[in-house]
Amino acid sequence: MKRARSRCFPSLILAALFLVLFAFAISWAQRPLRRPNNRDEDAAKRPRLVLLIVVDQFRYDYLTRYGDLFGEKGIGRLLRQGASWTEANYDHIPTYTAPGHAVLMTGAWPSQTGIIANDWYEQSTGRKVRSVTDDSANVLAGRSGEKGYSPRRLLCSTLGDELRLADNDRSKVIGISAKNRSAILPVGRRANAAYWFSDDTGNMASSTYYFNQMPDWVTRFNNRRMADGWFGARWDRLLPEAEYLRRAGKDDVPWENLDKTSNDSNFFPHIVTGGAAKPSRPFFKALVYTPFSNDLLVTFAEEAISNERLGDDDDTDVLSVSFSANDYVGHRFGPNSQEVMDMTLRVDRQIGTLLDFVGARIGLQNTIVIFTADHGASPVPELAALQNLPGRRWQKADMLKLVEDGLKAKYGRKDRPAADYIRSFTNKQETEEGLLNGNFYLNRAALQRDGIDLDECERVVGQLAMQMPGAARFFTRAQLENGRISAGDDMARRVLHGFYPQRSGDVIIVFEPYSILFDPPDDPTDPLSSATHGSPYSYDTHVPLIIMGRGFRPGKYTQAATPADLASTLAQVLNVQAPSCAVGRVLAEALGNSPQR
Repeated sequence: MKRARSRCFPSLILAALFLVLFAFAISWAQRPLRRPNNRDEDAAKRPRLVLLIVVDQFRYDYLTRYGDLFGEKGIGRLLRQGASWTEANYDHIPTYTAPGHAVLMTGAWPSQTGIIANDWYEQSTGRKVRSVTDDSANVLAGRSGEKGYSPRRLLCSTLGDELRLADNDRSKVIGISAKNRSAILPVGRRANAAYWFSDDTGNMASSTYYFNQMPDWVTRFNNRRMADGWFGARWDRLLPEAEYLRRAGKDDVPWENLDKTSNDSNFFPHIVTGGAAKPSRPFFKALVYTPFSNDLLVTFAEEAISNERLGDDDDTDVLSVSFSANDYVGHRFGPNSQEVMDMTLRVDRQIGTLLDFVGARIGLQNTIVIFTADHGASPVPELAALQNLPGRRWQKADMLKLVEDGLKAKYGRKDRPAADYIRSFTNKQETEEGLLNGNFYLNRAALQRDGIDLDECERVVGQLAMQMPGAARFFTRAQLENGRISAGDDMARRVLHGFYPQRSGDVIIVFEPYSILFDPPDDPTDPLSSATHGSPYSYDTHVPLIIMGRGFRPGKYTQAATPADLASTLAQVLNVQAPSCAVGRVLAEALGNSPQR
């Protein structure tokens, strides 16, 4: 009996201990809880900063071609920790810088935003204007007497506008870039500021649209003359030359040397002076064609975060940083060049530096980071031809002559020479004929004077243009305004998305893949482009789209997406009204607990 009781005693102790723990657990579960109020919950969930990172002319395939060379902190980190869409394409043409930047935070196409190109012919004034031209403002920290720039031509609200409308302007919204249009358009009409690099002065400039004088911290930054420090700098490859030869081919190739006026070589190393004896306008113009101008933007962005106290409180701020040097280098050397490969590797590290700063000051867990591009890039036509692709370089003057000669032949008589049916516009001090962005602008007054039917003339111009080798299709104003396109015609849809009646031309020409219509730059001191962009083809439309932050499930998503989806998605996450013209969908597949695909 004693032996039996001794065996039961430990079991009794364990049972009693279990009952005590069970009773304690019940009492703990039933204790009164302090629940945070809704404002506390919202503040805990709300990101303190939305950081939009745009790399101008960054093709999607740069991720696959060079991704294994990315570091741990930049684009590589975004790919690992962010939601990435593999099939994100712009759905408009022309695929240029201004329309792309306008799409990102409005969620709307150029047909709604009115930003149909970088510049266009203004019918009401008869002059060529830029997407951000604003004669009512002045440039701050630019050249003396320089007229200003603003978002006044942007017709839709942005995500930043909606944030500031929702919280009585407590949120801060700031745009930064080397290009004025890239700084201004993503942040919208109610932004606190937009800053860009002045190649006249070497300063970070702004506009009286935002304030009457520069903030003190910007003046202090400009007084440091940071850009001057790169005078005579040597830009060389980050990695051994063999890696570039393997991935990008030879460095010194003929099609990179179209511009004989450039004061730079078309091979590494590049010594940055612009042909000047000291820091001055030629040098500042040369600087934007190097990775050093991106370094300047990173430093300036860090100063903006610190001095404007971005992300310091519960009201979500927006900072847009657009790296322009990649686009300049892509135009100069082409997307398959060693220079573009090196720029891609360097911008990965520059983004890593910026993300480290944001992480240390604000916390990446309190930040939504977006990485994307405004467009891609076409191969250099001469290289495409060598690769047995149908690439050709065509000149604007040749197409104009073809169409004008055809109009004279069809309509011309002794009493009406039909020499002015293409309208002329003023560009600075010059007069030029109305062919821009593949758009022919017809002289309606001349057509009416001579009794020529406008719709008929549009068709004639299109048919004449099709006689030029490389021309693929044409679309008329009558066709687009009356909706006479097929819903299943992808090219027609992209043309329609890029058409805004008050600013677009009357006949729009689209070229075949790899064939490009080149137009000399307005500024004769700008180098000629080896490559460009603007087409409806995948090399121009397909871009990265990565979102990293709380609420977004990391991984690759194969659903079709467009950069226009970004604004609606962020508006839902931030619980604010979507921008006024937003047509993009919410990227629900990456939100919350939705299953990854």
